[in-house]
Amino acid sequence: MKLIQDPAEQTTAVTDIILALIAFGGVVLLQWTRVNSGDLWRINLWSTALGLIGLAAILGAGAHGLALKTTPHHRLWLALNMALALAVSLFVVGVLNDLWSYEASRKALPFMLIAGLGFYLTTLIYPGIFFLFIVYEGLALAFALGAYLFLTVAGAPGAGFMAGGVLISLVAGGLQARKSIDLTLIWKFDHNGIYHIVQTVGLLFLIAGLVISLIR
Repeated sequence: MKLIQDPAEQTTAVTDIILALIAFGGVVLLQWTRVNSGDLWRINLWSTALGLIGLAAILGAGAHGLALKTTPHHRLWLALNMALALAVSLFVVGVLNDLWSYEASRKALPFMLIAGLGFYLTTLIYPGIFFLFIVYEGLALAFALGAYLFLTVAGAPGAGFMAGGVLISLVAGGLQARKSIDLTLIWKFDHNGIYHIVQTVGLLFLIAGLVISLIR
């Protein structure tokens, strides 16, 4: 197994690993708050979502950083896309829990998981319409931004950080969509590497908001 020689792909793989470490670190922090919080449903829900983000990032590091044959490379992307679809679904359920109630999120969980798998399977059967999944993710982030802005105004602890994290994630998605952009700061970064860097900052804000809200 060899490393890929493209400098931009190498930095994309490294930034994927950094994103994964932050996501898994967030899981550890949330589980640590078990000592100070009885909200196990919320902790486990967000921990699973972050864990799936971390898994997708690790798979992305392999897809970008390793010189693989066509079949294993394709399978990595399939697993990555499924992890992202489930992460987005759980993300929405987490927002519903924070905005409304435990009961609302529990009722929404199976429907959101089915929706995520449905979008994934649709893009699997019809690869040319992957933009549908991008729309699904964008709608989820837009809903989350509105929810946490409302909670921020209402004075909910940590909601401001979470709103900031969602907003940064939206910016990151916009940057990734601009495939022509690149940046050289010692190393070369293409649109994917830049996306990972910005998304990592957004994830840090989101994790900070979650921990603050659980502790308080």
